[in-house]
Amino acid sequence: MNWKHFLAVVGTAAVVMGAAAAAKKPKSIYADRPEEKNPFEGKRVRFVRDDSDPVNADGERGHLEELPASSPVSSRVSTIYSRVIKRCLDVVLSFSAMVVLSPLLLLVSAAVYLDDPGPVLFTQKRIGKNKRFFVLHKFRSMKMSTPHDVPTHMLEKPDSHITGVGKLLRKMSLDELPQLWDIFIGNMSLVGPRPGLWNQDVLAAERDKYDANDITPGLTGWAQVNGRDALEIEEKAKLDGEYGRNISFKTDAVCILMTITNVLKHKGVIEGGTGASEKRIKNR
Repeated sequence: MNWKHFLAVVGTAAVVMGAAAAAKKPKSIYADRPEEKNPFEGKRVRFVRDDSDPVNADGERGHLEELPASSPVSSRVSTIYSRVIKRCLDVVLSFSAMVVLSPLLLLVSAAVYLDDPGPVLFTQKRIGKNKRFFVLHKFRSMKMSTPHDVPTHMLEKPDSHITGVGKLLRKMSLDELPQLWDIFIGNMSLVGPRPGLWNQDVLAAERDKYDANDITPGLTGWAQVNGRDALEIEEKAKLDGEYGRNISFKTDAVCILMTITNVLKHKGVIEGGTGASEKRIKNR
């Protein structure tokens, strides 16, 4: 195949995937299921502890309440990079990565299915920019018998629910690769705060304190490369806000390079979620 044929194939793939992304985007943000949308989308919130409420994904009892409209709005500076260039890079790099890594994606898909027959992909409702819910994709790393919407740290003996292939995928962060599609479609970015679970109310409220919910969530982020799962929720939210105040090509490049280094060293991965969750589990 010569270069002209190669470029023609890539161009066709880009057009097809772009059309697919446009068609899938509404469903990925629950446009067809308004009852699944976040009632606090676009609103600033606080977390109110209440022992009568069920335990949320952060291991706390309580609920969110909307802050008054007079509450301060984001003071984050908008730049050409954050408004335009960053999204262009996300589209080009996520598409390129899906093309280049397609053999690996197929290999992992086969390994996941053969280890534990069932859907290869795992989907989950997550919090996106401005607290809009979206569907996040991962390679399934847990057994089909595992409760679907229960965080790993809230499962009894979480290691027993992870498949043999899943342990390897998590260790090497390969389970996150399907999120390249979430980036291409526009629900995520290569770099940004990691998208919280739809019921991580404490995290959502803490991020509002630092304007971190105003940022498109990422495959990796400033908090990820500065502690990852070992961080307390409050510290994680503060680092996410710090990233929001310093979004630039240089910052994103540093995050990506540090992520690659951390993945190779298997640094910061704790089965059981955040440092705060780890402490709660140990104190039970």
